[in-house]
Amino acid sequence: MRKSTRTAVGIVALTSAVALTLAGCSRGGAEGSEGGGAASPGITDETITLGITTPLSGGTAGPGTCTVAGITAYFGAVNEAGGVEFGDGKTRTVEIDALDDGYDPQKAKSNYDQLKDSVFAMTAGLGTPTNRAYRDAAMADEVPQVLVMTGDPIFSEEGESPWQLGFVPIYQNEGQAFGELLAASGEDHKVAILAQNDDYGEGYVEGFMAGIEGADNVEVVKELTYEATDTSVDAQLTELASTDADVFFNAMSITPLAISALQKAQQLSWLPSWFLPSNTSSPAAIVEPGGGAAFPGVYTVAFAQAAASPTFADEEGGQQFLDDLKEYADYQDVPAFPHCVWSYQVGATLQEVFENMTEPTRENFMAELRAIEDFQAPFMLEGTAVNTTEDGMPAVSTVVVQKFNGKGYATVEDFG
Repeated sequence: MRKSTRTAVGIVALTSAVALTLAGCSRGGAEGSEGGGAASPGITDETITLGITTPLSGGTAGPGTCTVAGITAYFGAVNEAGGVEFGDGKTRTVEIDALDDGYDPQKAKSNYDQLKDSVFAMTAGLGTPTNRAYRDAAMADEVPQVLVMTGDPIFSEEGESPWQLGFVPIYQNEGQAFGELLAASGEDHKVAILAQNDDYGEGYVEGFMAGIEGADNVEVVKELTYEATDTSVDAQLTELASTDADVFFNAMSITPLAISALQKAQQLSWLPSWFLPSNTSSPAAIVEPGGGAAFPGVYTVAFAQAAASPTFADEEGGQQFLDDLKEYADYQDVPAFPHCVWSYQVGATLQEVFENMTEPTRENFMAELRAIEDFQAPFMLEGTAVNTTEDGMPAVSTVVVQKFNGKGYATVEDFG
């Protein structure tokens, strides 16, 4: 798909922001294009500019930084190989402007306002509250906000959000997959739930409840919430531990809290099987520091291979991915968070769309984006694919349940 020749990527620091300018790119106003109407902002005959607002600082900086690194690495290599040949016959390089929002919705909206007139589309940014913060404005401005890292289903409902599309499975997809696995176990289980007090947490719980609906062997004995701004969940863990539940469903998005929750449960001698959402399930960044090996099982769901897996470099394209991260995104470590792979997949999906665009317009882009069927982006797990044709579902809606095995995660079909 692309050549292996390389050049460096220029990285320019801005006040409260990071601008990532990929090799061979230059900024410019919209131009007309042969065979089509007036080009939309952010695209010329030589370049297309994508905007990202995501947490590059604060408690979610780890996964947030990955959302920039993966797509930067992907298009850095593509640009070095000559760029993307669009369906209108033009070959363009891809430029990315990424700004730090610190997981602050007000900052995310401010970042969008700063970017909206110079980018063709917003993409890859992490967070439900931050993506929601500028969703209405993006719709009013008719700026695509696509393949973003939120499981909020509203971004995937074409009637409600004609200029939006999520990338990762909606929270309900993840919660339901785990609930169904638990219900199918045939054994009696008591479940305690701790969920973030927003659409993120509510979506996971909704999906889990759907997964256990009608199952006589699963009882939810207590459900508590926490705020995304909380610095501790010790009180909630203490109350939940008193239930002696054998399963803990932890719909949590904040990395430090996920670690401390694992640690607090051990201090309380409460060792249930544990469910973690995909975005807070990193073995190296969360499960191992939290002492996850002490529990009977730590489960999550996935649709992509994990770069932290010991065998990842041996997989097709694995070493190339790691090399691209180092060369084009200045990301030297093996990613602890899945978001680096996810945003690399976003890059591949966007290239698929670009190659089918016959006009340099946002309208044509959205039409082609919503026409992708069974696309195998790099590192998809067996049984998963990118499919954007089902209204109400994000680009990826298929997941498999996995269990931590001391080094990484392995797919399981049975609970226990």
